[in-house]
Amino acid sequence: MLLSMYGARGSVEPMVGLAVRLRELGAEVRMCAPPDEEFAELSAGAGVPLVPVGAPVRPLVTTVVPGSAAGLARRMADLMDAQFGTMAAVAEGCDVLVATGPLPVTASARSVAEKLGARYVHASHTPVILPSPHQPPPARRGRPLPPGVKDNRALWELDARNANEMFGAALNARRAAAGLPPVAHVRDYAFTGSPWLATDPVLSPCPPTDLDVVQTGTWIRRDERPLAPGLVAFLEAGEPPVYVGFGSTPLREPVAVARAAVAAARALGRRVVLSRGWAGLDPVDGDEDCFAVDEVNHQALFARVAAVVHHGSAGTTATAARAGAPQVVVPQGADQPYWAGRVAELGIGAAHDGPVPTAESLSEALQAVLTPGTRDRARAVAGLTRTDGTPAAARRLLDAV
Repeated sequence: MLLSMYGARGSVEPMVGLAVRLRELGAEVRMCAPPDEEFAELSAGAGVPLVPVGAPVRPLVTTVVPGSAAGLARRMADLMDAQFGTMAAVAEGCDVLVATGPLPVTASARSVAEKLGARYVHASHTPVILPSPHQPPPARRGRPLPPGVKDNRALWELDARNANEMFGAALNARRAAAGLPPVAHVRDYAFTGSPWLATDPVLSPCPPTDLDVVQTGTWIRRDERPLAPGLVAFLEAGEPPVYVGFGSTPLREPVAVARAAVAAARALGRRVVLSRGWAGLDPVDGDEDCFAVDEVNHQALFARVAAVVHHGSAGTTATAARAGAPQVVVPQGADQPYWAGRVAELGIGAAHDGPVPTAESLSEALQAVLTPGTRDRARAVAGLTRTDGTPAAARRLLDAV
Protein backbone atom coordinates (compact mmCIF):
# COMPACT_ATOMS: atom_id res chain seq x y z
CA MET A 1 0.00 0.00 0.00
CA LEU A 2 1.10 3.55 -0.63
CA LEU A 3 0.11 6.48 1.57
CA SER A 4 0.62 9.81 -0.18
CA MET A 5 0.28 13.16 1.54
CA TYR A 6 1.34 16.76 1.22
CA GLY A 7 0.87 19.23 4.02
CA ALA A 8 2.06 20.19 7.48
CA ARG A 9 2.37 17.83 10.42
CA GLY A 10 -1.41 17.58 10.78
CA SER A 11 -1.48 15.77 7.43
CA VAL A 12 1.61 13.63 7.95
CA GLU A 13 1.26 12.32 11.51
CA PRO A 14 -2.17 10.65 11.06
CA MET A 15 -0.87 8.84 7.99
CA VAL A 16 2.16 7.65 9.93
CA GLY A 17 -0.23 6.26 12.53
CA LEU A 18 -2.19 4.46 9.82
CA ALA A 19 1.02 3.08 8.30
CA VAL A 20 2.10 1.67 11.66
CA ARG A 21 -1.23 -0.11 12.10
CA LEU A 22 -1.14 -1.51 8.58
CA ARG A 23 2.35 -2.90 9.13
CA GLU A 24 1.22 -4.48 12.40
CA LEU A 25 -1.48 -6.28 10.42
CA GLY A 26 1.10 -7.61 7.98
CA ALA A 27 0.76 -5.14 5.10
CA GLU A 28 3.71 -3.76 3.16
CA VAL A 29 3.47 0.03 3.37
CA ARG A 30 5.29 2.87 1.64
CA MET A 31 4.83 6.56 2.31
CA CYS A 32 5.35 9.70 0.24
CA ALA A 33 5.54 12.97 2.16
CA PRO A 34 7.27 16.35 1.95
CA PRO A 35 11.04 16.31 2.54
CA ASP A 36 10.95 18.34 5.77
CA GLU A 37 13.46 16.94 8.26
CA GLU A 38 10.92 16.55 11.05
CA PHE A 39 8.69 14.36 8.86
CA ALA A 40 11.62 12.09 8.03
CA GLU A 41 12.40 11.82 11.75
CA LEU A 42 8.74 11.10 12.52
CA SER A 43 8.52 8.26 10.01
CA ALA A 44 11.92 6.86 10.98
CA GLY A 45 10.90 6.81 14.64
CA ALA A 46 7.81 4.83 13.69
CA GLY A 47 9.79 2.44 11.49
CA VAL A 48 7.91 3.41 8.33
CA PRO A 49 9.81 3.86 5.04
CA LEU A 50 9.32 7.36 3.63
CA VAL A 51 10.12 8.70 0.17
CA PRO A 52 10.42 12.51 0.06
CA VAL A 53 8.20 14.10 -2.60
CA GLY A 54 7.91 17.75 -3.58
CA ALA A 55 9.30 20.82 -1.88
CA PRO A 56 9.60 21.29 1.91
CA VAL A 57 6.36 22.52 3.47
CA ARG A 58 7.70 24.60 6.34
CA PRO A 59 9.32 27.35 4.21
CA LEU A 60 6.14 27.56 2.14
CA VAL A 61 3.80 27.77 5.14
CA THR A 62 5.92 30.30 6.98
CA THR A 63 6.51 32.64 4.02
CA VAL A 64 3.14 32.72 2.21
CA VAL A 65 0.49 35.13 3.47
CA PRO A 66 -2.68 33.16 4.35
CA GLY A 67 -5.17 33.37 1.49
CA SER A 68 -2.59 34.75 -0.95
CA ALA A 69 -2.61 33.45 -4.53
CA ALA A 70 0.99 34.53 -5.10
CA GLY A 71 2.96 31.79 -6.82
CA LEU A 72 -0.04 29.44 -6.77
CA ALA A 73 0.31 28.31 -10.39
CA ARG A 74 3.97 27.40 -9.94
CA ARG A 75 3.35 25.53 -6.67
CA MET A 76 0.39 23.71 -8.23
CA ALA A 77 2.51 22.58 -11.18
CA ASP A 78 5.30 21.40 -8.87
CA LEU A 79 2.86 19.40 -6.74
CA MET A 80 1.34 17.70 -9.77
CA ASP A 81 4.75 16.93 -11.27
CA ALA A 82 5.84 15.35 -8.00
CA GLN A 83 2.78 13.07 -7.95
CA PHE A 84 3.06 12.05 -11.60
CA GLY A 85 6.83 11.64 -11.22
CA THR A 86 8.39 10.47 -7.95
CA MET A 87 5.17 9.30 -6.33
CA ALA A 88 4.09 7.36 -9.43
CA ALA A 89 7.42 5.49 -9.44
CA VAL A 90 7.00 4.57 -5.77
CA ALA A 91 3.41 3.43 -6.42
CA GLU A 92 4.46 0.72 -8.88
CA GLY A 93 3.13 -2.62 -7.65
CA CYS A 94 0.81 -1.13 -4.98
CA ASP A 95 -2.71 -2.50 -4.55
CA VAL A 96 -4.10 0.56 -2.74
CA LEU A 97 -3.18 4.25 -2.84
CA VAL A 98 -4.47 6.47 -0.03
CA ALA A 99 -4.03 10.20 -0.61
CA THR A 100 -4.65 13.35 1.38
CA GLY A 101 -3.72 16.97 0.80
CA PRO A 102 -4.65 19.84 -1.52
CA LEU A 103 -6.61 19.17 -4.68
CA PRO A 104 -3.62 19.16 -7.09
CA VAL A 105 -2.13 16.35 -5.00
CA THR A 106 -5.19 14.14 -4.60
CA ALA A 107 -6.44 14.56 -8.18
CA SER A 108 -2.97 13.65 -9.45
CA ALA A 109 -2.71 10.73 -7.02
CA ARG A 110 -5.99 9.30 -8.25
CA SER A 111 -4.76 9.68 -11.82
CA VAL A 112 -1.67 7.63 -10.94
CA ALA A 113 -3.84 4.96 -9.27
CA GLU A 114 -6.04 4.89 -12.36
CA LYS A 115 -2.99 4.41 -14.60
CA LEU A 116 -1.66 1.59 -12.41
CA GLY A 117 -5.01 -0.11 -11.86
CA ALA A 118 -4.79 0.36 -8.09
CA ARG A 119 -7.64 1.07 -5.69
CA TYR A 120 -7.72 4.74 -4.65
CA VAL A 121 -8.98 6.22 -1.37
CA HIS A 122 -9.34 9.94 -0.71
CA ALA A 123 -8.83 10.74 2.97
CA SER A 124 -9.73 13.97 4.73
CA HIS A 125 -9.02 15.01 8.31
CA THR A 126 -11.72 17.67 8.30
CA PRO A 127 -15.35 17.66 7.12
CA VAL A 128 -15.36 21.27 5.91
CA ILE A 129 -14.14 20.31 2.43
CA LEU A 130 -17.04 17.88 1.83
CA PRO A 131 -19.81 19.35 -0.36
CA SER A 132 -22.96 19.70 1.73
CA PRO A 133 -26.04 21.91 1.59
CA HIS A 134 -25.54 22.48 5.32
CA GLN A 135 -22.19 24.28 5.05
CA PRO A 136 -20.44 26.59 2.59
CA PRO A 137 -17.19 25.58 0.89
CA PRO A 138 -13.89 26.99 2.12
CA ALA A 139 -12.62 29.79 -0.09
CA ARG A 140 -9.84 28.93 -2.51
CA ARG A 141 -6.71 31.06 -2.68
CA GLY A 142 -7.36 34.19 -4.70
CA ARG A 143 -11.06 33.31 -5.15
CA PRO A 144 -13.11 34.54 -2.19
CA LEU A 145 -16.73 33.46 -1.94
CA PRO A 146 -19.16 36.07 -3.28
CA PRO A 147 -20.61 38.15 -0.44
CA GLY A 148 -24.29 37.88 0.19
CA VAL A 149 -24.76 34.42 -1.36
CA LYS A 150 -26.36 32.12 1.22
CA ASP A 151 -27.35 29.18 -0.98
CA ASN A 152 -24.73 26.56 -0.08
CA ARG A 153 -25.48 24.36 -3.07
CA ALA A 154 -24.85 27.30 -5.38
CA LEU A 155 -21.60 28.02 -3.56
CA TRP A 156 -20.44 24.42 -3.94
CA GLU A 157 -21.26 24.55 -7.65
CA LEU A 158 -19.15 27.69 -7.89
CA ASP A 159 -16.37 25.91 -5.99
CA ALA A 160 -16.44 23.07 -8.52
CA ARG A 161 -16.12 25.55 -11.39
CA ASN A 162 -13.27 27.32 -9.63
CA ALA A 163 -11.47 24.00 -9.16
CA ASN A 164 -11.82 23.21 -12.84
CA GLU A 165 -10.54 26.64 -13.87
CA MET A 166 -7.63 26.55 -11.46
CA PHE A 167 -6.46 22.96 -11.92
CA GLY A 168 -8.27 21.33 -14.84
CA ALA A 169 -5.97 22.24 -17.72
CA ALA A 170 -2.79 21.39 -15.81
CA LEU A 171 -4.17 18.08 -14.58
CA ASN A 172 -5.44 17.00 -17.98
CA ALA A 173 -2.18 17.92 -19.68
CA ARG A 174 -0.35 15.52 -17.36
CA ARG A 175 -3.05 12.88 -17.74
CA ALA A 176 -2.71 13.09 -21.53
CA ALA A 177 1.04 12.60 -21.24
CA ALA A 178 0.32 9.49 -19.15
CA GLY A 179 -2.13 8.16 -21.73
CA LEU A 180 -5.25 8.92 -19.68
CA PRO A 181 -8.46 10.61 -20.87
CA PRO A 182 -9.36 14.11 -19.63
CA VAL A 183 -11.27 14.68 -16.40
CA ALA A 184 -14.29 16.99 -16.57
CA HIS A 185 -14.80 17.62 -12.83
CA VAL A 186 -11.50 17.85 -10.94
CA ARG A 187 -12.85 18.13 -7.41
CA ASP A 188 -15.37 15.32 -7.70
CA TYR A 189 -12.81 13.12 -9.41
CA ALA A 190 -10.32 13.64 -6.56
CA PHE A 191 -12.89 13.04 -3.81
CA THR A 192 -14.60 10.04 -5.47
CA GLY A 193 -18.18 9.19 -4.52
CA SER A 194 -17.02 7.64 -1.23
CA PRO A 195 -14.29 9.69 0.47
CA TRP A 196 -12.98 8.73 3.89
CA LEU A 197 -13.36 11.14 6.79
CA ALA A 198 -10.77 10.51 9.51
CA THR A 199 -12.49 12.41 12.32
CA ASP A 200 -14.28 11.41 15.50
CA PRO A 201 -18.08 11.36 15.13
CA VAL A 202 -18.52 13.01 18.55
CA LEU A 203 -16.03 15.81 17.94
CA SER A 204 -16.93 16.19 14.27
CA PRO A 205 -20.23 14.75 13.04
CA CYS A 206 -20.20 14.23 9.29
CA PRO A 207 -22.47 16.83 7.63
CA PRO A 208 -25.31 15.47 5.48
CA THR A 209 -23.96 15.17 1.96
CA ASP A 210 -24.74 13.48 -1.32
CA LEU A 211 -21.46 11.56 -1.00
CA ASP A 212 -21.21 8.12 0.58
CA VAL A 213 -18.72 9.21 3.26
CA VAL A 214 -16.86 6.59 5.29
CA GLN A 215 -16.17 8.07 8.73
CA THR A 216 -13.50 5.95 10.37
CA GLY A 217 -12.69 7.91 13.52
CA THR A 218 -9.54 9.97 14.09
CA TRP A 219 -6.22 8.49 13.00
CA ILE A 220 -3.97 8.77 16.03
CA ARG A 221 -0.33 7.73 16.14
CA ARG A 222 0.30 6.06 19.47
CA ASP A 223 3.01 8.08 21.18
CA GLU A 224 4.79 6.22 23.96
CA ARG A 225 7.76 8.57 24.33
CA PRO A 226 8.44 9.68 27.90
CA LEU A 227 8.36 13.35 28.72
CA ALA A 228 11.78 14.94 29.18
CA PRO A 229 13.03 14.95 32.81
CA GLY A 230 13.14 18.74 32.92
CA LEU A 231 9.51 18.99 31.81
CA VAL A 232 8.44 16.34 34.31
CA ALA A 233 10.19 18.25 37.09
CA PHE A 234 8.41 21.45 36.03
CA LEU A 235 5.01 19.72 35.98
CA GLU A 236 5.57 18.24 39.42
CA ALA A 237 6.77 21.52 40.94
CA GLY A 238 3.29 23.04 41.22
CA GLU A 239 -0.30 23.02 40.07
CA PRO A 240 -1.02 21.87 36.48
CA PRO A 241 0.11 24.61 34.06
CA VAL A 242 -1.55 25.99 30.93
CA TYR A 243 -0.16 24.71 27.63
CA VAL A 244 0.17 27.26 24.80
CA GLY A 245 1.16 26.23 21.28
CA PHE A 246 0.24 26.87 17.66
CA GLY A 247 1.80 23.81 16.03
CA SER A 248 2.64 24.20 12.34
CA THR A 249 0.71 27.46 12.03
CA PRO A 250 2.77 30.65 11.65
CA LEU A 251 1.77 33.79 13.54
CA ARG A 252 2.01 37.39 12.36
CA GLU A 253 3.12 38.58 15.79
CA PRO A 254 4.64 35.64 17.70
CA VAL A 255 6.36 37.77 20.33
CA ALA A 256 3.14 39.62 21.14
CA VAL A 257 1.18 36.35 21.30
CA ALA A 258 3.74 34.78 23.65
CA ARG A 259 3.61 37.83 25.91
CA ALA A 260 -0.19 37.82 25.91
CA ALA A 261 -0.39 34.11 26.71
CA VAL A 262 2.08 34.25 29.59
CA ALA A 263 0.48 37.39 31.02
CA ALA A 264 -3.00 35.83 30.80
CA ALA A 265 -1.91 32.70 32.65
CA ARG A 266 -0.07 34.67 35.30
CA ALA A 267 -3.11 36.87 35.87
CA LEU A 268 -4.94 33.70 36.91
CA GLY A 269 -2.06 32.36 38.99
CA ARG A 270 -1.14 29.71 36.43
CA ARG A 271 2.21 28.56 35.12
CA VAL A 272 2.81 28.02 31.39
CA VAL A 273 4.26 25.36 29.10
CA LEU A 274 5.07 27.22 25.88
CA SER A 275 5.54 25.24 22.66
CA ARG A 276 7.83 26.96 20.16
CA GLY A 277 6.39 25.30 17.02
CA TRP A 278 6.64 26.84 13.57
CA ALA A 279 5.55 30.18 15.02
CA GLY A 280 8.77 30.33 17.05
CA LEU A 281 7.15 31.17 20.39
CA ASP A 282 9.68 31.83 23.14
CA PRO A 283 9.43 32.71 26.83
CA VAL A 284 9.13 36.42 27.44
CA ASP A 285 11.54 36.37 30.40
CA GLY A 286 13.53 33.99 32.54
CA ASP A 287 10.94 33.48 35.27
CA GLU A 288 10.57 29.94 36.56
CA ASP A 289 6.81 29.83 35.95
CA CYS A 290 7.31 29.33 32.17
CA PHE A 291 8.82 26.25 30.50
CA ALA A 292 9.51 26.08 26.73
CA VAL A 293 9.32 22.85 24.71
CA ASP A 294 10.01 21.84 21.13
CA GLU A 295 8.97 18.37 19.95
CA VAL A 296 7.00 16.69 22.76
CA ASN A 297 4.51 13.88 23.38
CA HIS A 298 1.21 15.78 23.38
CA GLN A 299 -0.76 12.72 24.42
CA ALA A 300 1.19 12.48 27.67
CA LEU A 301 1.54 16.23 28.24
CA PHE A 302 -2.10 17.21 27.66
CA ALA A 303 -3.20 14.75 30.33
CA ARG A 304 -1.19 16.76 32.86
CA VAL A 305 -2.15 20.37 32.07
CA ALA A 306 -4.99 22.57 33.28
CA ALA A 307 -5.94 23.75 29.77
CA VAL A 308 -4.67 23.72 26.20
CA VAL A 309 -4.47 27.01 24.28
CA HIS A 310 -3.93 26.25 20.59
CA HIS A 311 -4.70 27.16 16.98
CA GLY A 312 -7.42 24.61 16.35
CA SER A 313 -5.94 22.03 14.03
CA ALA A 314 -7.81 18.73 13.73
CA GLY A 315 -4.99 16.80 15.39
CA THR A 316 -4.42 19.10 18.36
CA THR A 317 -8.15 19.43 18.99
CA ALA A 318 -8.61 15.67 18.98
CA THR A 319 -5.58 15.02 21.18
CA ALA A 320 -6.69 17.57 23.77
CA ALA A 321 -10.23 16.20 23.68
CA ARG A 322 -9.05 12.62 24.17
CA ALA A 323 -6.94 13.79 27.13
CA GLY A 324 -9.97 15.46 28.74
CA ALA A 325 -8.23 18.84 28.80
CA PRO A 326 -10.28 22.07 28.54
CA GLN A 327 -9.35 24.05 25.44
CA VAL A 328 -9.09 27.65 24.28
CA VAL A 329 -8.92 27.71 20.49
CA VAL A 330 -7.44 30.76 18.77
CA PRO A 331 -8.10 29.96 15.09
CA GLN A 332 -5.78 31.41 12.46
CA GLY A 333 -7.41 30.16 9.25
CA ALA A 334 -8.29 27.12 7.10
CA ASP A 335 -10.57 24.74 9.02
CA GLN A 336 -9.50 26.05 12.43
CA PRO A 337 -12.64 28.21 12.97
CA TYR A 338 -14.68 25.03 12.49
CA TRP A 339 -12.80 23.21 15.25
CA ALA A 340 -13.05 26.25 17.51
CA GLY A 341 -16.81 26.20 17.02
CA ARG A 342 -17.02 22.48 17.80
CA VAL A 343 -15.04 22.91 21.03
CA ALA A 344 -17.42 25.67 22.14
CA GLU A 345 -20.55 23.76 21.08
CA LEU A 346 -19.47 20.67 23.00
CA GLY A 347 -18.81 22.73 26.11
CA ILE A 348 -15.22 21.48 26.41
CA GLY A 349 -13.64 24.88 25.94
CA ALA A 350 -13.93 28.31 24.37
CA ALA A 351 -13.47 29.78 20.90
CA HIS A 352 -11.38 32.95 20.94
CA ASP A 353 -12.82 35.82 18.94
CA GLY A 354 -10.21 36.62 16.30
CA PRO A 355 -6.71 35.35 15.48
CA VAL A 356 -4.70 37.87 17.53
CA PRO A 357 -5.15 37.36 21.28
CA THR A 358 -4.38 39.91 23.95
CA ALA A 359 -3.59 39.29 27.58
CA GLU A 360 -7.10 40.45 28.45
CA SER A 361 -8.92 38.33 25.86
CA LEU A 362 -6.94 35.19 26.70
CA SER A 363 -7.34 35.75 30.42
CA GLU A 364 -11.11 36.01 29.94
CA ALA A 365 -11.20 32.83 27.85
CA LEU A 366 -9.02 30.90 30.29
CA GLN A 367 -11.09 32.02 33.23
CA ALA A 368 -14.17 30.67 31.46
CA VAL A 369 -12.69 27.21 30.87
CA LEU A 370 -10.70 26.76 34.09
CA THR A 371 -13.83 25.76 35.94
CA PRO A 372 -14.92 22.42 37.43
CA GLY A 373 -17.87 22.35 35.02
CA THR A 374 -15.73 22.64 31.89
CA ARG A 375 -13.20 20.14 33.23
CA ASP A 376 -15.98 17.64 34.01
CA ARG A 377 -17.51 18.14 30.57
CA ALA A 378 -14.13 17.70 28.88
CA ARG A 379 -13.56 14.44 30.74
CA ALA A 380 -17.04 13.23 29.88
CA VAL A 381 -16.53 13.92 26.17
CA ALA A 382 -13.13 12.24 26.33
CA GLY A 383 -14.91 9.07 27.43
CA LEU A 384 -17.22 9.24 24.40
CA THR A 385 -14.54 9.63 21.72
CA ARG A 386 -13.54 6.62 19.67
CA THR A 387 -10.16 5.06 20.26
CA ASP A 388 -10.28 2.63 17.33
CA GLY A 389 -10.17 5.03 14.37
CA THR A 390 -6.70 4.02 13.17
CA PRO A 391 -7.11 0.23 13.51
CA ALA A 392 -10.60 0.43 12.00
CA ALA A 393 -9.26 2.25 8.94
CA ALA A 394 -6.35 -0.20 8.61
CA ARG A 395 -8.64 -3.22 8.74
CA ARG A 396 -11.00 -1.67 6.22
CA LEU A 397 -8.14 -1.07 3.79
CA LEU A 398 -6.94 -4.66 4.13
CA ASP A 399 -10.47 -5.95 3.65
CA ALA A 400 -10.68 -3.95 0.42
CA VAL A 401 -7.57 -5.69 -0.88
